[in-house]
Amino acid sequence: MDNKRAQEILDSITMVNVNYRGIPVYIKDVNEHEATVFPLDEMDHEQIVDLHGLDEVNLINNND
Repeated sequence: MDNKRAQEILDSITMVNVNYRGIPVYIKDVNEHEATVFPLDEMDHEQIVDLHGLDEVNLINNND
């Protein structure tokens, strides 16, 4: 993920699902190459990660 998209997600008023290497995370802060995140199931485990490890998750609704 690039820093522009990570910042858009951080600034968004809607919930955007993001994973860091497959683990659902919340983005707390973003800079040029890194983001401060924490896992959704372990909110006290804040860490600084490489933006390239972040992926936006598109949830698909199969109730069509």
